[in-house]
Amino acid sequence: MSFLHLSFYSTFTMSSLGLAFHRTHLVSALLCLEGMMLSMYVAMSMWPIQTQTSSHMMLPILVLAFSACEAGTGLALLVASTRTHGSDHLHNFNLLKC
Repeated sequence: MSFLHLSFYSTFTMSSLGLAFHRTHLVSALLCLEGMMLSMYVAMSMWPIQTQTSSHMMLPILVLAFSACEAGTGLALLVASTRTHGSDHLHNFNLLKC
């Protein structure tokens, strides 16, 4: 395994572990999700260079677009939840209450 693959795998793993274990604030959960998406974007962008193919793939651009949409939606949820509940602590949210 090359150093490049190890760095992508470790970045994705650290982001997912951060999402799993440090869920106190909504901002930290959103940052972990953003780190996961960016590591996938960089890995897919470097994949044609690693395999030495000349074709340009559209998949990294789509992943980057979905990442931007996810960040915008997450920040909108952050603002809405902070206005209604007073903070962005995840333990304040009750998902079963309508």
